[in-house]
Amino acid sequence: MTIETTITKLKSLRLHGMARALHDSADKGKQIQFTPDEFIAHLVDSETDMRNNNRIARLLKNAKLRHKSTMADIDFNISRGLNKNQLLRFSSSSWFEKNENIILTGSTGVGKSFIACAIGYEACMHSFSTLYFHFGKLMNHLKLAKADGSLQKEVHKIGAANVVILDDFGLEPLDKQARLFFLEILEDRYQKGATLITSQLPLKNWHEFIADNTIADAICDRVVHNSHKIELKGDSLRKKFSQISN
Repeated sequence: MTIETTITKLKSLRLHGMARALHDSADKGKQIQFTPDEFIAHLVDSETDMRNNNRIARLLKNAKLRHKSTMADIDFNISRGLNKNQLLRFSSSSWFEKNENIILTGSTGVGKSFIACAIGYEACMHSFSTLYFHFGKLMNHLKLAKADGSLQKEVHKIGAANVVILDDFGLEPLDKQARLFFLEILEDRYQKGATLITSQLPLKNWHEFIADNTIADAICDRVVHNSHKIELKGDSLRKKFSQISN
């Protein structure tokens, strides 16, 4: 059997990593550098690496993160009350595995969404399914889903994700429907998944903002009281960098 035939069979079995490794090794004559056991291990490792890379690429695509940011992109030298050690702990898999929550607050432009997406990127790199939503747009989407009968499907999808990022909570007043949607999402995810919420609204004002005391109590009980809290301070970075560029 020729190497070309073997490569074709590997591809038919969807072992594309092995097929590529065998092709590269044959093309460069590298197979003579391995013992038979080492060469088999090389092919298996190549297949494993390709599948891992493909899985991460799918997770990142499905996450639809607003920013293509990573922990390495975060500037910890900017004065905004950002604890580097605390934030870097959220890049490990333990936060996602424990289904813990993060609330990231601060005024507009201080980098909340950028940091949230960096944490989301780390979740994908650890093979955790991640979904990013702008809070207001999500509420409008769920209202349309309720109208066409697909609400439970959408809520289930959000509840099933390992990590959910709800960005810019508190920009617009909540009507009764939005309050109930928000509560249902948190109820489905309680102790089953990790949730990250960003908001310009200080935590102390959340209860008043939600307005309905019963629902506000339930929401705060599920996410506010048992979350890691990061409060960013300082002026808008967008404004600062705009002034520098000008």
